[in-house]
Amino acid sequence: MASNKTANASRKARIEEMRRAEQARERRNRFLVIGISTAVVAGLVGFGSYVFLKESEKKEQKVAQAKAPVTDEKSWDAKKLGRNHVNKDVSYPMTPPVGGDHSQVWMNCEGDVYKKEIPKVNAVHSLEHGAVWVTYNDKASDADVKKLAEKVGKTPYSLMSPLKDQSGALMLSAWGKQVTVDSAADPRVDQFFTKYVQGPQTPEPGAACTGGLAQ
Repeated sequence: MASNKTANASRKARIEEMRRAEQARERRNRFLVIGISTAVVAGLVGFGSYVFLKESEKKEQKVAQAKAPVTDEKSWDAKKLGRNHVNKDVSYPMTPPVGGDHSQVWMNCEGDVYKKEIPKVNAVHSLEHGAVWVTYNDKASDADVKKLAEKVGKTPYSLMSPLKDQSGALMLSAWGKQVTVDSAADPRVDQFFTKYVQGPQTPEPGAACTGGLAQ
């Protein structure tokens, strides 16, 4: 009889010990899950904060670029540039033209890159809609032309074409604004795009850049 009681007590002790061990394992697992979850959440929060800060920095840089003057930029009084629609060639006082009377049909400027010269009277209409027009002559390097073409191709409200009779190798024009740059890597390229693609100088912001003339 005493032997049975001893065996029962020993069995209960082992069961109790196993129960305590199982409870300990469950606690460790809970702590492990909580720790991993906390680390994951912290990582996501940290990544989100990093992305947010990066995006904020980019926006601040764009705002700064839009406010800063473009070095060696030429400007014309936008209000004094003619805006009549004409059915003839126009003799512009600057090359490339940055405004003035123009054709009633615009050049497509949804990132269009033209391999041949385009009619100035149509390109000026594109500028009126807020486009930036990139032009180059025979002095421009193939590498610069290619890089600028890639940028234009990714930028709505921009167009690009060769123009032999311009003074600079690489020139950027908007309505009433123009700058000659040294290369495609010149920081004024990005600055000019940021400042004048659909910029405050645009006489007809939001007007179409498709449905016009194309080569």
